[in-house]
Amino acid sequence: MATLVLTAVGTAIGGPIGGAVGSLLGSQFDRAVFGSGGREGPRLQELKVTTSSYGTPIARHYGRVRTAGSIIWSTDLIESADKSGGGKGRPSVTSFSYSVSFAIALSSRAISDVGRIWADGNLLRGAGGDMKVGGELRIYRGHGDQHPDPLLVSDCGPGCPAFRGTAYCVFEGLQLAEFGNRIPALTFEIIADDGKVSLGGMIPDLATGLVVDRPLDALVGFSEEGGSLASTLQTIDQLYPFSCDASGEVLAFRSVEQLASEPVLLSKPAIDASGDSFGTTAGQSRRRQADLREVPEGLRYYDLGRDFQAGLQRADGRARAGRNRIIEFPGALAAEDARALANKAAERAAWEHERLSWRLAELDPALAPGQVVRVPGRKGLWRIDNWEWRETGVELELLRLPHGPNRTQAGDSGTALVQTDMPPSPTLLRAFELPWDGSGTGAQRAVYAAASSVGAGWTGAALFVDQGGALEPLGGSGRRRSFIGQLVTSLPPGEVLLLDRLASVDVELASADFVLLQATAAGLANGANRALIGEEIVQFANAERASGSTWRLSALLRGRGGTEAQAFSPHLVGTGFVLLDDKPLLLDPASIGQTTHIAATGLIDPAPVEAGIATAGATLKPLVPVHPRTTARPDGSLYLAWTRRARGAWDWRDLVETPLNEEAERYRVGLGDASAPLLQWEVTDPWLDLTPATIADLSANHAGTPLWVRQIGSHSASDPLLLHVIS
Repeated sequence: MATLVLTAVGTAIGGPIGGAVGSLLGSQFDRAVFGSGGREGPRLQELKVTTSSYGTPIARHYGRVRTAGSIIWSTDLIESADKSGGGKGRPSVTSFSYSVSFAIALSSRAISDVGRIWADGNLLRGAGGDMKVGGELRIYRGHGDQHPDPLLVSDCGPGCPAFRGTAYCVFEGLQLAEFGNRIPALTFEIIADDGKVSLGGMIPDLATGLVVDRPLDALVGFSEEGGSLASTLQTIDQLYPFSCDASGEVLAFRSVEQLASEPVLLSKPAIDASGDSFGTTAGQSRRRQADLREVPEGLRYYDLGRDFQAGLQRADGRARAGRNRIIEFPGALAAEDARALANKAAERAAWEHERLSWRLAELDPALAPGQVVRVPGRKGLWRIDNWEWRETGVELELLRLPHGPNRTQAGDSGTALVQTDMPPSPTLLRAFELPWDGSGTGAQRAVYAAASSVGAGWTGAALFVDQGGALEPLGGSGRRRSFIGQLVTSLPPGEVLLLDRLASVDVELASADFVLLQATAAGLANGANRALIGEEIVQFANAERASGSTWRLSALLRGRGGTEAQAFSPHLVGTGFVLLDDKPLLLDPASIGQTTHIAATGLIDPAPVEAGIATAGATLKPLVPVHPRTTARPDGSLYLAWTRRARGAWDWRDLVETPLNEEAERYRVGLGDASAPLLQWEVTDPWLDLTPATIADLSANHAGTPLWVRQIGSHSASDPLLLHVIS
């Protein structure tokens, strides 16, 4: 950093300097700029862990940076208990969750906002202000009129400080399940200033006046952990060299990289007749410092491409053998800008090893520290690093400037594990009951919840059962989104016995990132690509993306899982679609009971999302008998027969009787409307023999009326199977 050195600080000096500079360089400037010199300046550090230690400085931040902060207040862990299950001899399960409230100091100067927040390296808060886990966040930006936080006031009482001048945030009820039930290591993206980082914003406004003309190009953020202002300026000067000029009425900081179109040519050197200083007879002295260890080989900084993690860019892009100097710069930069600054710093340091002392008989008022000049009889350009006024003349210390443009190489942040910021989206919910799959006893409902969302940032939802208007917890849905959607073309009635290779239907899924797969015939036989369309279970062999989130499903198997009755009716546009893979969650039957609705709430859902349970009763309902057979005997009697099917028995095995899977084998044969039969017969075998007299009576009084059969199961009755129409 170019400086001005005086032999008598605090003395009024006239002459060519102009003005009184004693008061300017007195105690105010010494304290504000140079400080005591006993404290370290800003240093680049790896991302720290949020701590709570006395004596830890609260950093000042400029621009946009990432910091850990210091915990200044906290509660104990708050335990919550959720009870689920129980009833009908089943034990209940009590799960515990924990939350905590705490406050973290972020900056000792005012900030504009807080952006993203990381917890244990994972995003806790997105750039849009969305929290990824439960809890409330309040931000106090450090202005002089901010009020105490109400939560802190409730704990600390009316004497609670407002921490004016300090930016801090308060987490209330932060859920800790994602972090092992402990406060995670937090880091915050601080947006301290709306614009770019400026040197003037780091220097206090002195009473004597201040001029700052040194832009900090490409610098996105800067963190000052403590120390004097002088040490901060020295750190910045390594990459953004500037001059500090106190030769006028104000203190001026100016860039030394701006070259005049016509640099000033110094006058010839003055001789020192006393012989007490350099170059007595020549008035000049040239020296070179050959210690290349002072030339910086690289720059460590906070890399924007790595979410502000520490990065390293080497001058020329390569490492050299032996010990070398690395600039530690606590600033946020893009990789290519950091490489360019590293190249410039190395180039300057290599050329500045050539120094020239030059004595002038009198000071030219046009000269100032940091100015670029030409020297008589020497090539190149030189910069005035400092000057000293002596009785024998004005002695200038000149530094050689690089010739030609700086080296330019592309910079790269390297491979980094950067967290993708996916904003949350509202919860979508479908609920349905499926036929028994054959596992277990088949005596309890198999109700599933298919929770999903339109965006991948959805983090799951809490599920509830609606018990007469009161919501009882069922647990969490998990983060995996079910593939749900709706029909955008109608699906006409279809056959249920064969694979229909010509049938197709278009489905619009809830999210464009959902992908449906193809299935072979063998895969279909093993249950692949099952979907619930309305109340019908359909399998599809082919799936083609039509556009965006719309898929065309073709080669269909209809009426699967005992839903063949629904295949005989059309499914209109807007009918619901759910892929029956492993993503829908099987709910606890003891908690479900006989309820008909469930609900879910996600992080950003303003109210519980409710869904009625489709195909209610499908698990316990016996399947419709098949293969009706009618035999009219010569004596006028009528023999009715059918074949039993069983819940959970989906394989038709040769030479083996279909299992009953009910407490007893019972059938009801009825005449007329199945919901209000005119006549009915209860039998325990899959057949019924009607006598000639009965048939004669039915023909006389109920001609054209259907006869049907239903299997009576342990919990319900099947749909009716048409056996015969009375003639």
